Amino acid sequence: MLLVYGALGAALLAGCVGTPSLDGTLGAPSFDALQGMCGASPVDYGADAQSVYSAFYDAYVAERRGGLSRERFCAFQTSIAEQYRAYRANPGPEARSAWANFFLDQRARALSWRAAVDPTLRAG
Repeated sequence: MLLVYGALGAALLAGCVGTPSLDGTLGAPSFDALQGMCGASPVDYGADAQSVYSAFYDAYVAERRGGLSRERFCAFQTSIAEQYRAYRANPGPEARSAWANFFLDQRARALSWRAAVDPTLRAG
C-alpha cells in the first residue's frame, strides 16, 4: 500500500512540476497533438484528461530524448485508450477502481521513463 501512495505522490508532484496545459505551451505539444502522433483519433478523457495528458507528456519527453521508441510510446497511448474505453463502456465503482489502478501504474511508468532521460527530475 505504501508503494501505491508513494507512486501517487510522485505522479502528482510530476504533474505540478512539469506539465503544460492541455493546449500546449512554449514548445510543448497540445494533448490532441500528442494523441495524433500515433495516427489515432483523439480520445475524450473527460475529467481525467489532465492526468492522462501528464502521462502522455512524460512519455513524449522520454521519446523525444531517446529513452523510449516511438512504437513503445504509441503502444503506451493505445493501452491507456483501450482501458479508458473499457471503463467508460461499463462505468461503476469496480470499473472506476480498475481504471484508477491501471492508470496509476501507467502514470508511474511514464514518470520513470522521463526521469531516466530528464535530469530535472533526478536528485543531484
